[in-house]
Amino acid sequence: MRGASWATVALGLAGMVAVPASGQEIELGGQIRPRFEYRNPTSAGTRDAFTSMRIRASLAAELDGGVNVFVQLQDVRLFGEEEHTLLDFSADGLDLHQGYLEVVAPIDETLRVRVGREELNLGGQRLVGAVGWSQPGRSFDGARVAAGAGSAGVQLFGYRLQQATSTNHDHDAIFAGAYGDIDLSGATFEPYGLYNNRRSDEPTSQGTVGARVHGERSNIRYRAEGSYQFGRRAGSNVTAFMLGARLGTTLAGGLASVTLWYDYLSGDNDPNDGTSKVFDTLFATNHKFYGFADLFLDIPLHTGGLGLQDLALKGSIRPWDPFTASLAIHSFRTAAQGSLTTRRLGEEIDVTLAHRYSTNLRVSGGLAYVFQGAGLSELGRLDRDMVWTYLMLDVTF
Repeated sequence: MRGASWATVALGLAGMVAVPASGQEIELGGQIRPRFEYRNPTSAGTRDAFTSMRIRASLAAELDGGVNVFVQLQDVRLFGEEEHTLLDFSADGLDLHQGYLEVVAPIDETLRVRVGREELNLGGQRLVGAVGWSQPGRSFDGARVAAGAGSAGVQLFGYRLQQATSTNHDHDAIFAGAYGDIDLSGATFEPYGLYNNRRSDEPTSQGTVGARVHGERSNIRYRAEGSYQFGRRAGSNVTAFMLGARLGTTLAGGLASVTLWYDYLSGDNDPNDGTSKVFDTLFATNHKFYGFADLFLDIPLHTGGLGLQDLALKGSIRPWDPFTASLAIHSFRTAAQGSLTTRRLGEEIDVTLAHRYSTNLRVSGGLAYVFQGAGLSELGRLDRDMVWTYLMLDVTF
C-alpha cells in the first residue's frame, strides 16, 4: 500500500464506481485539510513553524444481503518533507486509515457486525476517540458488534493493538470492552467496561469501569462522568479514578453558549510503593478537553504521574451565521503534589474563529497562550510562557 501512487488509487476507485454491480450503492468521499501551526517554545525550548496536510479518499458500498464495505485511504505529510520535488515518488505517507466490512442482520438492523480497521468514538471521547484534530487520526484493528432493543443499545468490541508475530512488536497487546447507552426520557445513561492487556516483562492487565450521563433540562445542558481503574499496569497494582462534570446553557436565542466544567484525574504521591494511583486516559481525544496547546495529550506521562485538575470556562458566539467565535479559559493543577513545590501547572486561554465559507469548505484559526506555572517548570515541560497559533482549511466532500 505504501508503494502505491495516488493516481493508481484514484483510477481504481473511479473504475469501481463506473461499473457498479447490480444491487450495489456506491458513494465516494474525501477530505483535503492543510494546517499551518506556530509554537514558541516547543518541548525542546525552541520555536517552530510548519504546515501539515491530510488527504483522505473513501469509498462506501452497500451490497446485497445487508453487507456494507468501507475503505478510506489517507496521506499525511509536512510541506517540504519530500527528498526531491521531482524524483521522490515513494508515497511513504500513504496508508489505510479505515477498511472494514459490516454485516447487518436481516431481521434486526440494529444488530451489526463489523470486522477490519476502523475509528472508534465512545461517548464524549474521554477514554476512546479517533482524535479528529490530529492529522493522522486514530484507528483500531479488530471487530465490533452493535445491538439494540427499544431505548437501549450496546457495543462490544475487541482490538489487536500489538502483534508479536509482526516485525514492529515484541509482545502482544489487546483492547476490548463493552459500551452501553440507555435513553432515560430526557437524559442518556452510558455505562461501560474496558480492558487493556499487554504481555511484556512488566505486563499490563488493567480494567476501567464507569458511566456517563448527559442531558438537557430547561435550557441547561449537563454531563457527568466517573471512571475507576484497577488491575495491573506495567507491573504495578492500579487503583485510580477520574471524575468530570459539565454545566452549560445557550443564550441570545441559541446564538451564544457558555459552559463551566471541572475534571479530576487522580495522581500518585509515591510511585515506588507498588501501587499506581494515577489515572490513565487510555485512547482519549485529550485535545478537546485539556487545552488546545496540547500540553496534556499523554496522561499520566505529561503530568509526571501526578494526575490533573482542570477548572475551565468555555463560551462561543455566532455573531452572524457563517462565523463562530469561541473562548476557553483553563486553570490547571496536579491532583497530587509529589515532590513539586506547588500543584499549579499554569493557565491557558484559547481563542478560535471559524468561518463556513461554503457547504464543503470550513476555514478556522486559533491562538492559545499558556501562562507557565512553577509546576510545569519543575516537571521539565515548559520553561516560560508559550504561544501557539494555527490556520486551517478543511474541505470535505
